[in-house]
Amino acid sequence: MEDCIEMILQDSPLSQQTEHPGVTACCGALLTGMYGLWSLFALPGLRRVPGKLKVPYLPSSKRQTVNVMRHLRGRSGRLADLGSGDGRLVFAASSAGFQCTGFEINSILVAYARAKAQWTGLGSSHADFVKTDFWKTDLSSFNNVTAFLAPGAMEALSDKLLKELPDGALVVSCQFPVPQWTPQSSIGSALDQTFAYDISAVRESLKNSTDTK
Repeated sequence: MEDCIEMILQDSPLSQQTEHPGVTACCGALLTGMYGLWSLFALPGLRRVPGKLKVPYLPSSKRQTVNVMRHLRGRSGRLADLGSGDGRLVFAASSAGFQCTGFEINSILVAYARAKAQWTGLGSSHADFVKTDFWKTDLSSFNNVTAFLAPGAMEALSDKLLKELPDGALVVSCQFPVPQWTPQSSIGSALDQTFAYDISAVRESLKNSTDTK
């Protein structure tokens, strides 16, 4: 982001027009403000996360959320949303009867989601937002997991979920598939595509693949 701002300042004709210092100053202040706003939502907490596991805030689209809920249709129990952002998926799942926990390391997004939950009357037993690093959290008590992460984080996530989730758990990944896992189903396309994985089937498939080598 810093490089982008520097390029804008360097390439902009305004930066070369010394006869209008007021305009140049206003543009600089605007860009600084935009960067500050972006930093508030993207940076808190990320400094403590290893580089390959960092995931910038990118909210799920309405269609993507609908697709996730289609995968979860007919299921119940506890649901963990990894990197819950502003909480929109947690709110959708809790309204469908799931006991949801949103894991988010960005304190501003957690505060926003908690305030929205309180405003809408959702108790913590239905929608709980936790400011913590889910990579360091045991997920064995959840039988449903949703995630909208970056491609570079998916392999590490697969190892964690295989180790911790109980048999029968369902994993729903948004936009990016889990490497080496065969999805039970896929809904949508492009940015709105979602993938569902039955953890028992994934374990069996990986075991058979290893046995045949």
